[in-house]
Amino acid sequence: MFFWLSSLPMDTNRRQFTRDLAFTSAAVAVLRPASLQSASLAPLSFVIITDTHIGKNDSAAPERLWAKTAAEVQAAPGAFVLHLGDIVDGQREPQYARYLEVRKTITRPVYEIPGNHDKPEDLKKYIRKEVDVFFDHDWLRVVLMNNSRTDSHEGFFSDEQLAWLARTCQEAASKNLRLLICTHVPVHTNAHPDRGWYVKSANGQTVFYETMKKHDSRIIGLFHGHFHNGLRGWDDHKPVHEILFPSALYNQDRKLEEQKAPGYNPKEFRPGYTLVTIVNGTMTLQYRVTGEEGGAEKSLPVSQA
Repeated sequence: MFFWLSSLPMDTNRRQFTRDLAFTSAAVAVLRPASLQSASLAPLSFVIITDTHIGKNDSAAPERLWAKTAAEVQAAPGAFVLHLGDIVDGQREPQYARYLEVRKTITRPVYEIPGNHDKPEDLKKYIRKEVDVFFDHDWLRVVLMNNSRTDSHEGFFSDEQLAWLARTCQEAASKNLRLLICTHVPVHTNAHPDRGWYVKSANGQTVFYETMKKHDSRIIGLFHGHFHNGLRGWDDHKPVHEILFPSALYNQDRKLEEQKAPGYNPKEFRPGYTLVTIVNGTMTLQYRVTGEEGGAEKSLPVSQA
């Protein structure tokens, strides 16, 4: 069996597809024509990791915590793992080898996007040939896009990226696939007491949301990292869930709920990862604290139609 990965074209006149060998496990991604798709979504689970920041402060501590997290992720259920950026800290290129040495202990597919601490050329050198890609797993198309720059906390989409996203979503619709869109920086507008980091209208926000609106009935979520605020989300673009995930290294309590900030932010801020489970029309986010008991959980509706 083969696993297919499709990437953003090298130029606007052609489309390049890359193919990776399949993993010989139950986690293999399978492409199915629309005629074989079930009206009811089969149960699916996967893991979200973000902001590992390997090498932060030139310390070995982030790598040790990453190793603990990876061991727990390996023991957890889930068909695949998504890393939502800031793999290393401060563009420390030698740290990719340290990250990958630990990553090998996770025997399921792991897919990364760069954050503002990662140079896209380093991701190409150490992780995969193309940065913006998608893959299909059962009824779900996962789209991985880089919207970060190393000189800014803001998010940015190029015209070429937005055109590729529109085509990718349209193709998913033609195959009756649901969509999960992943970027490091959130697209959702936010201000104090939040970070205030997002994709401004001049940097592609308006066109991005126009595309999302065309396909909102099949988008299960926009997933991000970047904020280090535990599990943070908004549902004001229903039915699309916009969610920022907890850092595997450190999180901060900005007291968003006490200050009546829009959206939700459960009271858990220890380092961890998130198990996402979709079953019977509900997406459950289980924020698991690395090496400790406790955590947080959030359940969100997902259309079965």
